[in-house]
This record gives sequence, structure tokens and C-alpha cells, in this order.
Amino acid sequence: MRLKTTLDQWQTLYEIDRAGSIQAAAVQLNKSHTTLIYALRKLEDQLGVTLVQVEGRRAVLSEDGKSLLRRASSMLEQARELELISEQLAKGVESEIVVAVDHLCCLERLYQPMATFLTENSTTSIQVMETSLSKTTEMVTQELADVAIINLPITNYSAEAFGFTMMEPVVACSHPLASMSSISLNQLSSLPQIVVRDLGAQASQGSKKQGEKKDVGWLKSSQRITVDNFDHAFGAVGQGVGYCRLPKHIVESRGSDKLTVLNVENGSGYHVPLHLTLPKGAKTGPAAKRFYELLLESVSNAS
Repeated sequence: MRLKTTLDQWQTLYEIDRAGSIQAAAVQLNKSHTTLIYALRKLEDQLGVTLVQVEGRRAVLSEDGKSLLRRASSMLEQARELELISEQLAKGVESEIVVAVDHLCCLERLYQPMATFLTENSTTSIQVMETSLSKTTEMVTQELADVAIINLPITNYSAEAFGFTMMEPVVACSHPLASMSSISLNQLSSLPQIVVRDLGAQASQGSKKQGEKKDVGWLKSSQRITVDNFDHAFGAVGQGVGYCRLPKHIVESRGSDKLTVLNVENGSGYHVPLHLTLPKGAKTGPAAKRFYELLLESVSNAS
């Protein structure tokens, strides 16, 4: 179906409404008064409705004109966005970037820099993928991510410090261990432990060999309950299934009234360092580089 009207005609109507007169709209569009009147009359003829009523020097949209312009405004905005996207794509700006984030990282650390990024870039979409252990390594070494927040640096990939996560041993408040003033590692190892599974392909291939497992925080307990992520681990701990080492930010945000942090002899909690890297190195696009810079700036601002 061939359209009767053009974007330029709707832009003319928009400017007449905004400027309040045909003469002012003509100046704004850098066109002659006669040209705008002709364009307006042609649009009215094509649609079969009166769009503008002239009252003295003022041009006022009719009710039909207002109704149609409301719908046309979104179309004009989409056209502007398309032109902006085209300009950025022509400059090599990515249409989408993938950000791999290790499960240990508090996601809130990601979103403030992301909010800033989105005020600067209206073109690039962001896909956030939570990973763990060897899966995180795969996202980097196979260049499946544009930006990655990892645990330990990976050989041949430069990395910048991105703070740390505190891990704490916890049980449900109703668990027998919750009332103990302190507990030894030997006592812990005799109890069921909840661990987060290594989701990487290498771990799956080597899962037959116990020594190749890299599951998070395993203390060689006699019984282990293996889950896919910290959300599942939190739920299991809360139901009294066993104990688990959880990131402090999860304990504080969700479980301060449900979980008890254990006082383990010779060390209750421990710090896990986090790092930031660009898996694609020199091939990294401008949008990914900018997001990487904003993440680094957030560390500097926090210190």
C-alpha cells in the first residue's frame, strides 16, 4: 500500500503547532511562507480533513489536526531515533554489547554506571550474563563477552581491580549451629554444605572427575547440595538444608532476619577479589570501551 503522506508533511504540521503561526514555522524550517501554506493545503486535501484554522496571525490546529498530530508525533520521534542510530552505526558504535558478570559481584555495582552509559548512548543495547568460575573464563577466552567482571585475572588478558566481595558462612536462624558462639572447620565439614555449581562447559566435561570440580566455596563436607546459583543457595539455606558461604551483599539485602553468620574459628569470612577486563582486546568497540571506562570510574569514585 502506497502512503498518501510523507514525514516531511507531518513535520510541517508539527512545527506549525509548536510555533503557533505559519510564518514562524516557515522561519524554523527555513522555508517560505508560501511553500508551507501549499504543503499544508496539500496535506489537508490528501487526508480529506481540515487540520489548521487561521485566527488572525495565529494558526491553531483543529480537533482533527490535534488528534492526528498526537499519533504522528511518535512516528516523527521514531524517525529521529532511526537517523541517530544510523549515524552511530556508521561510526562503528555497536548495536549491542554483552557484559559477563561473575556471580560473586553485586549487580548494583553494574547499574549506576549503566544508567550513566544510557544517558550518553541511545543506540546500544546491553545484555547482562551472570556467570561463575570456568564459565566466566570461557566468556573471556572465547570472546563471547565485550566486557567482563571476573574473579581472578586470566592469563594473556589484562585486567583492572574492581573491588572485592566478602563471603560469609551462614545458616538459617533456626539451624542448631545458629546458637553456637563459635564453630571449627572440622565441625562444619561434618554437616551438609550448599555449593554453587561450576556452569562452564569444561566443568561439565570433567564432572566425572571429582578433582576437576571448581564449585564455589566447597569445604570438602561429607554431604554437598549443589545448586546453579546463589539465589537457589539462599533458598536452600533459609529452609535449613545446610550451611553455605554466601556473598555478604546477598546476606545483608535479603537474609539479615533469616540467616545467621557463623563465627568460624581461624576465619569466618574471606575476601574474593574482582577484576574488570575487555575479552576482545584491541577489537573492542567504542560502546564497550565507554562502558568499561564508566565501570572503572565507579571504582575510583567509591574509594
